[in-house]
Amino acid sequence: MNDKEDIVPLNGEDSELEQEQNESESGMFEHFRFTVDKGQEMLRIDKYLTAHMEGTSRHRIQLAMDAGYINVNGNPTKSSYKIKPLDVITISLPYRRRGFEILPEEMPLDIRYEDEDVLVINKPAGLVVHPGHGHYSGTLLNGLAWYLGRRQDADAEDDRMGILVHRIDKDTSGTLLIAKNDDAQMFLSQQFFHHTIERRYTAIVWGDIEEDQGTVDANIGRDPNDRIRYKVVDEASGKHAVTHWKVLQRLGYVTVIECRLETGRTHQIRVHMNHIGHPLFNDSLYGGDRIMKGTLYSRYRQFIDHCFAILPRQALHARTLGFSHPRTHEHIHVESELPDDMVNLIRKFAAFTASR
Repeated sequence: MNDKEDIVPLNGEDSELEQEQNESESGMFEHFRFTVDKGQEMLRIDKYLTAHMEGTSRHRIQLAMDAGYINVNGNPTKSSYKIKPLDVITISLPYRRRGFEILPEEMPLDIRYEDEDVLVINKPAGLVVHPGHGHYSGTLLNGLAWYLGRRQDADAEDDRMGILVHRIDKDTSGTLLIAKNDDAQMFLSQQFFHHTIERRYTAIVWGDIEEDQGTVDANIGRDPNDRIRYKVVDEASGKHAVTHWKVLQRLGYVTVIECRLETGRTHQIRVHMNHIGHPLFNDSLYGGDRIMKGTLYSRYRQFIDHCFAILPRQALHARTLGFSHPRTHEHIHVESELPDDMVNLIRKFAAFTASR
């Protein structure tokens, strides 16, 4: 999932910045590595990093230190530490995607929780979260810019219209957590990093799962034959991923399940359920957009085609989100009900099963 690595020299041949992007669903982190110049004078590390990390404020650096995201020679450090020549500084910062102009665009936002620090949105399926190649407008961040009355230029040093601390796929619906300031983002990102965020999804998968509940514990990495897809890989590669699931409703040819994420890798539920032979209904990337269970009679094929039309995306909804509030430390629990397309699909399968 770390598919890009940039090395940028800083202040002499012995200093370097090594940056890589982590695109997991659990959070977006930038990873940096500095080797201090041989001739560097002793200097407080927060001042050193402020001077060397363009577009990153001293306050944000201090927050990262408090969260344990900055190490010197492999050990956590404080802002008062004075760097020495050849010190190796490693940093993980919650990611802020730059380089795209984010213009305010009016759009309806289904807000499920909001205060001065955080915002929880019920994202509809089909809505892209952040501007990127092929999606320069009409994204959730464009709508947030309008809602919060803010704007970001392409060269902006900071992103103040809402800071994503995790994300969900374009065609997945449900709860999405947004931080409104640096302090909130650092605190919430730390919860995702340590897997203490509560996340429960509702999914509709192909087949009648034999067990009532179970766990998939399998590493996930990119599919070497298709860079868009991910797959279960051996323990020596990929990223550790754990999904707990339980059956909510059996509908003959499909099963409604709840998935609780212990980790949050890209496409985790989609990959794990496909791995155990139960891909998500109508998941075109992982084979769920064709008949996986049932007969080949024309009446059944017509029924499934109608079901695909009712829910023209993967059957996945981020239903529950629970987190510790960054200011009060109170436990916040937010739910979003199943969207109409998934409700209608469940009803149609229930009626079809009953008729047989």
